[in-house]
Amino acid sequence: MALSLARQNEYRERYRQIRSGWCTSGEVYEAMVRRYIGSDADRVCALDVGCGAGGVMELLSEGVQLSVGVDPDLVSLYGHRNEAICLTAGRAEQLPFAEEEFDLVTCSWVFEHLYDPARAFAEIARVLKTGGHLVFLTPNAQSLVVKLNRLAPRAVQHWLVGFLYGRGERDTFPTTYAVNSVGRVDALARAVGLRQVQVQLVSDPTYLAFNDLLFRVSLFYESLISEDRFVHIVGDYAKE
Repeated sequence: MALSLARQNEYRERYRQIRSGWCTSGEVYEAMVRRYIGSDADRVCALDVGCGAGGVMELLSEGVQLSVGVDPDLVSLYGHRNEAICLTAGRAEQLPFAEEEFDLVTCSWVFEHLYDPARAFAEIARVLKTGGHLVFLTPNAQSLVVKLNRLAPRAVQHWLVGFLYGRGERDTFPTTYAVNSVGRVDALARAVGLRQVQVQLVSDPTYLAFNDLLFRVSLFYESLISEDRFVHIVGDYAKE
C-alpha cells in the first residue's frame, strides 16, 4: 500500500507526459532559487532555514560566498550530506544571526510546522539584506491532500504517514498549517517589509496515487478544481 518515492516519481513522469511542460514543485522551487545564484554567486550569502539533512542549497552551495543551514533537529544536522555548508542549530522563530547578513533565504517544507509564523517571518526579514530574497516551498492548506491529513488525529499522523508513504518516524514532524495559504503568507510577508515577486501554485496528483485507479481518480479530481486548490505553494519575496 505504501507509496514509495520511486513509485511516486514513476507516476510523476506519466503525468508529465499527459501535461506537457509540467514541473514538480521541487523543480519550480529550485529554478526560483537559481535566479539568485548566477553570475554573482561568489558574492551571495545564502541561508537555508530548516535545512534538514540536505535541501536545495545542498545542490547549489558551490560557488556562493557563504552557504549556511539552520535546523532545530540535531540528528538531521549531524547527518547532513554537504560538508561545504556551515551548519548550526536553531529555529526559524529565533535565528542565531546578525541583522542583514544574507542575500538569500531558502525555506522548504518548513512553514507547515511553524507555531509562531509571524515571529518566523520577522526573523527572516531581519537577517535578509535590503534587496535580498526569501524563496519558499510549502503545502497548500486548501489542497485535498492537506485537508485529508488534517482530519487524522495528531496522535496517529506519524503512523499514517509512515504507513502510506513509507517514511520513518524520524522523518515526520508535527504540522500546524498556520501559514499555508497564499493570502496568509502574503499578509505576514508584507507586515515585515517583504514584497511579493512571484507566487506559483503547483499541481501534483501523485500524492494519493497508491495504484493506477487512484492515479486516474486524482487526475479527474484535478481537472475539476481551481488553481488555488493545487497541492503546493512556491514563492519568492524581496526585502524592500
